[in-house]
Amino acid sequence: MASKRQPDESVKTDKKKKMKTTCEETAELCSVVEDEQVKKTVKEAWSQRSACRQGDLELDCHPFPHCIIKNFLSSETFVENLRRELLELNFHEKSNDLYKFKQSDDLRKRTEPHIAGLRAALFGRFRSWLGEVLGVELEPTVDISCAKYEYTDVLLCHDDELEGRRIAFILYLVPPWQSSDGGTLDLYTTDSNFQPQSIVKSLIPSLSTLVLFEVSPVSFHQVSEVLTQDKCRLSLSGWFHGPSLERPPRHIEPPVPRSPHLPRDETLLLEWVNPVYLDISYQEQIQEEFEDSSEIQLKDFLKEEKFREVREALQLNQIQWTRRGPPNKRCYEAASLDTLPQCVSACWELLRSEAFFLLLSNFTGLRLHYLCPADDDNDNKDEEKEDVLYGKAMGSSTESPSANTSREKEPSTPVCCGELRRWSHGGYTLLHDAEAARAEYALDLVLPFCGADWQSEFGGFTCYVANEEDEELLTVYPEDNSLALVYRDKETLKFVKHVNHKSSSGSANSFYDFSFVYYE
Repeated sequence: MASKRQPDESVKTDKKKKMKTTCEETAELCSVVEDEQVKKTVKEAWSQRSACRQGDLELDCHPFPHCIIKNFLSSETFVENLRRELLELNFHEKSNDLYKFKQSDDLRKRTEPHIAGLRAALFGRFRSWLGEVLGVELEPTVDISCAKYEYTDVLLCHDDELEGRRIAFILYLVPPWQSSDGGTLDLYTTDSNFQPQSIVKSLIPSLSTLVLFEVSPVSFHQVSEVLTQDKCRLSLSGWFHGPSLERPPRHIEPPVPRSPHLPRDETLLLEWVNPVYLDISYQEQIQEEFEDSSEIQLKDFLKEEKFREVREALQLNQIQWTRRGPPNKRCYEAASLDTLPQCVSACWELLRSEAFFLLLSNFTGLRLHYLCPADDDNDNKDEEKEDVLYGKAMGSSTESPSANTSREKEPSTPVCCGELRRWSHGGYTLLHDAEAARAEYALDLVLPFCGADWQSEFGGFTCYVANEEDEELLTVYPEDNSLALVYRDKETLKFVKHVNHKSSSGSANSFYDFSFVYYE
C-alpha cells in the first residue's frame, strides 16, 4: 500500500527520532564484552558445556549453562542514574501462586536517557555479542522490565520456558547484599524426568552484575524470599528471543490413588463431631447455604476435647513427615499414616468413614452415599439442558440428551483421597498444566489445626481461581477447627499461597491440616 504521509510529515518524524537519539545516554559495557579473544574462549566453552573464567566473566554449566558478568556497566555514574530513573517509575503489585513482587510499567518505549541507553546496549551490541557466543541468531525483540523485591517477596520454582525465549537475563541494581538478606537466584538440578530436585547453586545479587542463562527444559530456578526488611532488591530482567531448544514430552505424574469409604457407622460421628452439626434441620440449613455459594465453613466442627487432643498429638515426634515435591508443583510435608498417634489416626478414619460420607451428602446435596436422595425430575431436566448446552459450546459431545442422561445415571462408587499436611515457612502449592488437564468436579475438605496466633498475612491460605485467569474466585483462610468445604468444577483450580518469613516471627510458626477430596 502506498504511503499517504506527506513529505514534510516524514521529515518531522525523522527529527523526532533524532531528538530521541540525542537524549539517550550511552551505556559503556565492561571490557570483557569488547575483547575478541574472550568472546572466542567463551564461545568454545559454551559449545562444549565446560566452565571458564575470563576476568569479570564466569561461565558455568552446572546445573545448566549460565554466565555471570560482574561490573557489566563500567560507569558508576551511569549505574546510579539508571537506578534513580527506575525507582521513579510506577510499580504495580504482582501476586499469584508463583510470585509476589512489584513490577514497573513496560520499558520497551521508555525515553529516560539511561533506561533508553541500557536498552539500546543490551538489545544492540550485546545481543550481537551473545548471538556469536551461542552460534545462534537472536531476534531484535525487546523484552525487558524492572522488578522490586522487598520483604517476603518471592518468585518460586519455574523454568522460564515460553515460545521464543532463548536466553534469560537479570541485571542487579542492589545495595550491598548478603545471602542472609534472601533474594538469591537459586538454580535446581533435575531428575531423569526433567523435574527439579534440589538447589545446588545460589547466586547473591551484586550491583551491576549481569546473570544470563539458557532457557531449556532443565533451567529451573527461583528468586528466594527476600528476608531483609530495610533493603530493596532492584533488578532489570527479560529475555533474548531466538529458536527454542527442543523440548521432550512433559512428565505426567501418576494420579493420586482414591479409595471408597471405610465401613464405620454413626457411632464415630457421635464421638467426634459437634452435636449441632448432627441435627437434621441444621444440616438442611447448611445444605441450602452450600447450594447457593458452593462453599461453606463450619466453625467448631469437632468436639472441643477431641480437637484439643488431636492438636497436641500432632506435635509428637513419633510422626514421620516427608517433604512433597517436585518444587515446580508443591513444597510441604505430608505425614506417614502408619506413624500417626492413635487419636490422629482415629480422626483420619472419621474423614474416610461411611457415616462421614453420608454427613457430607447431607451438608452439600452431593451424591456421596447411596442413601443420599436423588434430585427430583425437574432438576434432572434442568441439568440435562445445561450439560447439552455445555457440550455444544465446548464441541466435546455429539451424544443425544437421552444418551447423556443414561450415562450420568449409571451408579458409581463415591471415593476420596487425602493427606495430613504440615505447613511451615517456605511451604506452597502451584498451579500446573497437568492439574488443569485433569480437573474434574470434586468436593474439597480442609480441617486446619493452626492455633489462634496464625495470621492471614503469613500465607498458607487456599486460593481458588478460574483456569487460565488471574482473578481469584475464593480464598479460604486456615482457622482452628473450622471445616472448609468447597465444590469446584472442571474450570476451577486451587493453590496454597507461599508461607512467608513473617510466620517465623511468632510462636505459631507452623500449622497442620487434614486435606481431602471427595468424588461422587
